[in-house]
Amino acid sequence: MQRISLSTPGEIGGLTLKNRVVMAPMISNLCNQDGSTGENHIAYLEARAKGGAALVITEYTCIDRVNSRGSRNQMGMYSDDLVPRLRRLTERVHRHGAHIFTQLVHAGGKALGGGEREPFAPSAVDYMGRTPTEMTAEDIDSVVAGFASASGRAMLANFDGVELHGAHGYLIQEFLSPALNRRTDRYGGSMEGRLRFAQEVIDAVREEVDGVLGIRLSLYEDDAGGYGPEYGLAVAEALRGVDYVHFSAGRFAPPGSSISFYGARTHIAARLPRRPSVRSMVVGSVTSREEAEAVLEKADFVAVGRGMLADPSFAAKVTGEAGPLRPCIRCNQACRDISFGEVRCTVNPETGPEAVTRSVPAAEGSVHIAGAGVKGMEAAIAAAKAGLSVTIHDIRDGIGGQLLDITDLPKKAEFSRLIEYYREELDRLGVKVELGSRYEGKGLYCLPDREYPPLPMGWGLCVDSCIYRHHDDALQAAAGGSVLMTEGSLRSLDRARAAAYMKMAEEAGVRFGQPEGTPDVSIMEGRQYDLLAAMVSGREAAERYLEGLPSGTG
Repeated sequence: MQRISLSTPGEIGGLTLKNRVVMAPMISNLCNQDGSTGENHIAYLEARAKGGAALVITEYTCIDRVNSRGSRNQMGMYSDDLVPRLRRLTERVHRHGAHIFTQLVHAGGKALGGGEREPFAPSAVDYMGRTPTEMTAEDIDSVVAGFASASGRAMLANFDGVELHGAHGYLIQEFLSPALNRRTDRYGGSMEGRLRFAQEVIDAVREEVDGVLGIRLSLYEDDAGGYGPEYGLAVAEALRGVDYVHFSAGRFAPPGSSISFYGARTHIAARLPRRPSVRSMVVGSVTSREEAEAVLEKADFVAVGRGMLADPSFAAKVTGEAGPLRPCIRCNQACRDISFGEVRCTVNPETGPEAVTRSVPAAEGSVHIAGAGVKGMEAAIAAAKAGLSVTIHDIRDGIGGQLLDITDLPKKAEFSRLIEYYREELDRLGVKVELGSRYEGKGLYCLPDREYPPLPMGWGLCVDSCIYRHHDDALQAAAGGSVLMTEGSLRSLDRARAAAYMKMAEEAGVRFGQPEGTPDVSIMEGRQYDLLAAMVSGREAAERYLEGLPSGTG
């Protein structure tokens, strides 16, 4: 088969997309409490359309207020009253030559609760410590009708298509999964039975949708006893009436689609047995042009999530636009803080508050910046974009500051890509870099706002600290002695990263448990000084400096 280029237009359900790069659906919590969209949410999605994505797929959208909601401030499609604002969203995305689908979901046994009814599921089995009630035939009919009604509203709101969420342990996948569907009636007991609910939803939605209809499926489940990619592919090819299948992964257990830097990139595409016989797109740890191209060897389109949080112009840059790509480093920090937080990105302070515009005054002249860590480099970029001639200094022999001190090898490899981005961006903007000497002249000093002390190295070390650098230090300390780490120390990590770190740490000799006495180190901070804090600090330092300059001078 001839290799597909990322910039090649592609057809999907009669719709022509201008390239092969799709913004994947991701929980944002940017909508209003009633599920209506607003300026923050619209500006966030519009930025990715403006950044070259051929197709934007909204975050999962609840079909009713009965019990389908899966997260706080989730987008809704349950009432005609929501349509006018949704039309504003589709209009803004279409303005940039992109198409937009809405992803519809019933969260099933994973529903948030607090609706008109308590969560239900195909079978009354354990859902991470909670057991929902088993759905009746009437419940099933009601949900099918709910999907159809929501799809009709999507068409009224001028969406170009609908994607059904049949992955990640939500209701459609719950029927498809042998582990979750224990029914013995016509909706279970066999492959044909497990497919029935999904097919009924597809058939009902097709009656309402005059655009594209697709479905997102988990290619495999990461949970013990979960199904494998052969089963997931068989499901995809057995369903009738869909224009495409969007492959993700996972049920309850990490890592699912959002694998951290402890795992391989393009991990879902790697497990796809072959190119499907249906139109397809694949998501999962796609962070560069090369990785996006690799996905197209097995699928028709590549869906990008975290990569577009890190750089909203990801699509434009991988399809030919000049300029370095601000890389997703798969840290799973800000982007996975979605139980109570809005979407953010650790390497992009502009993700989330896109609707808040900040103007930086233009300036002429020059400035010296002391400190070539993240804070200093962000300040240098901001000053250069404002028009100043910038020279950045550091006592070290390389740029990166504290990033150079990372010793966790998988983390170091990923974070080094961020250093390379800064190197390219500083060069593109003409910033001069002076290394290996201390600068003490007039200028802008951008040393870290905080530096955490290293862990002491020695036998019998007990650590109760959620500080990221202490996770690195614990691995080093274990090489020379006994290390006990509390499980609370992993509170700053999302489930996927925490599980992978714990496995690696245990292999390195770190034990996890509760100390008998007082820990040697105990630091628990809900908002520690991290990459995002350093970036914001650097930009604000540059803004204050620029605002303090006499008009037209530097």
